[in-house]
Amino acid sequence: MNSHTSNKLKAGIVGYGYMGKIRETVVEEHPNLELSGICDANLPLTDADFGCPIFADYRDLLKSDVDVIFVCTPNAFSPEIVIDSLNRKKHVFCEKPPGRTVNDIKEIIEAEEANAPAKLMFGFNHRYHPCVNEAKVLVDSGRFGKILSLRGVYGKSGGLGFEDSWRNKKEISGGGILLDQGIHMMDLFRLFCGDFQEVKGFVTNSYWNIDMEDNAFAMMRNEQGQVAMLHSSATLWKHTFRLEVFMEKGYFVISGLLSKTGSYGRETLVVGKRQFEDETFALGNPREEVTYFDRDLSWITEVSDFVDCILNDKCVTSSSSTDALRVMELIDRIYNDDTKYKV
Repeated sequence: MNSHTSNKLKAGIVGYGYMGKIRETVVEEHPNLELSGICDANLPLTDADFGCPIFADYRDLLKSDVDVIFVCTPNAFSPEIVIDSLNRKKHVFCEKPPGRTVNDIKEIIEAEEANAPAKLMFGFNHRYHPCVNEAKVLVDSGRFGKILSLRGVYGKSGGLGFEDSWRNKKEISGGGILLDQGIHMMDLFRLFCGDFQEVKGFVTNSYWNIDMEDNAFAMMRNEQGQVAMLHSSATLWKHTFRLEVFMEKGYFVISGLLSKTGSYGRETLVVGKRQFEDETFALGNPREEVTYFDRDLSWITEVSDFVDCILNDKCVTSSSSTDALRVMELIDRIYNDDTKYKV
């Protein structure tokens, strides 16, 4: 691990697919990061095309003087790469999910603990979306009382090539739409309400010709009595993101999601204040305030947090290995709760 006196960290990217390209952009935009290598076995381009070395084997990248590794590979390969990187004392940023199983993240944590002070963070970027940040500030302010319940819907339309994607090959991904996309909503549930002790779930394959779930339904309750409901789906036929937070004195609705394609709609936060019959002119229709967000800073903000932890030797407290473990445990319980359907 190199000295950070220059406040410039050398970064390497393993996996140059959709997420690898996003991380490349983030690295190039960040003042404290310098792209020093890209690894992808199927990359036809050369060093000259990128202005940095290109590797076919991630182990060769690890032998270089990079400080930080961004792991952007399919789920089956991530744990080994993360563990090998930590064992070489590299800082690691890994995309979600942290592998295919709970055991994968447990083995990663063992490597993390054995290789301190190397830092480890996971890509739960939805925590950093501006609408989520604003809602969290309002919740934490106490102005709306405590959270009573949460309801989340996160789904997509599937589309051409959906059945052939590696994300729907069990041996590579480990799970279907719940592990691929629903994990983000589960992480947000934990962000707002902490851990859940009771879990009830149904997972189904209702349409797509894949060997995993295309829909997941779950209800969770914690020791404070807060209940969260999730529908994660690949059969909504319209890309949808909606998180409702119901509180003692009002509610928040986060809908839409800033994304590369814009297919989830404009990112919006609706804040409604509880009003009973004697407080409003329209029964059951309290006054609402709507805020729109048009800049997605989540990718750069989460990496900036990670870089800050490295340069200032801080503990990773958001999107940490503990966060990854807890959400994987919840997903595992949902899968195992449905005795009629096993992924």
